[in-house]
Amino acid sequence: MRTFVLGAMLVVASTGASFAQSADDGMGVFQRFCSPCHDVGPGARVKLGPPLNGLDGRKAGSFEGFNYSDVMKNANVTWNEAQFKEFIRAPQMKFPGTRMAFTGLKEDADVNNIWAYLVSFGPNGDKK
Repeated sequence: MRTFVLGAMLVVASTGASFAQSADDGMGVFQRFCSPCHDVGPGARVKLGPPLNGLDGRKAGSFEGFNYSDVMKNANVTWNEAQFKEFIRAPQMKFPGTRMAFTGLKEDADVNNIWAYLVSFGPNGDKK
């Protein structure tokens, strides 16, 4: 019986680890997929896309100094974990007509990790 319980605990623990979010892993995802167009952190600047500092709780299409598409300006979305994760999987499907040409992240781990990384930065780019 103890062997069964121990085995069950290991399965649960290993399954839970697959759902964990890692800001460190998210940094790698950001560098691979996002950094050509977006900045984050201290000194983040407008590139092809807006900086992503302070994304959690920010209204879509609202970063001062970035020229958003009308679709994003009129999205009436405040970024949170659920909104972002739906968007980053398929930006063109979430907001048809957005100028963001990225096709989306397909792996759950990448989606979870990029969110963990982005929310680790406050609005001024400092780590929380």
